[in-house]
Amino acid sequence: MIIAVDFDGTIVRHRYPEIGDEIPFAIDTLKLLQQKGHQLILWTYRSGKELDKAVEYCKNNGIEFYAINKSYPEEVLSGNISRKINADIFIDDRNIGGLPDWGDIYMQITGVSETDYLSKRDTGKKGFSQLLKNIFEK
Repeated sequence: MIIAVDFDGTIVRHRYPEIGDEIPFAIDTLKLLQQKGHQLILWTYRSGKELDKAVEYCKNNGIEFYAINKSYPEEVLSGNISRKINADIFIDDRNIGGLPDWGDIYMQITGVSETDYLSKRDTGKKGFSQLLKNIFEK
């Protein structure tokens, strides 16, 4: 799938134009989604230097995007093309109901059941990152 992901309030806490602290498990979850073959698009209001900082932050944390504020890397934006991008799923804190927990996001996208999640959580106690890796390797 192609998954569009917002930055401020979704990957990191709101501190625009600065970079906020990571929202727990955002980076780990995005890495696992990429490992499963999903393409990630950074879809953000940021532009210019602020966008560069967000892209660099993600890159330094192991996330490189398929495209940034575009449907595909080669897309050339002009005044007569909508900035709305083509994606299967949008992950954004501005959804109705807000941003779900990253564990819930992972389970919804991958189809992992809550039973799998709970049984591994109860036996592992190694943290959510390890939990996601265990589920992914299943």
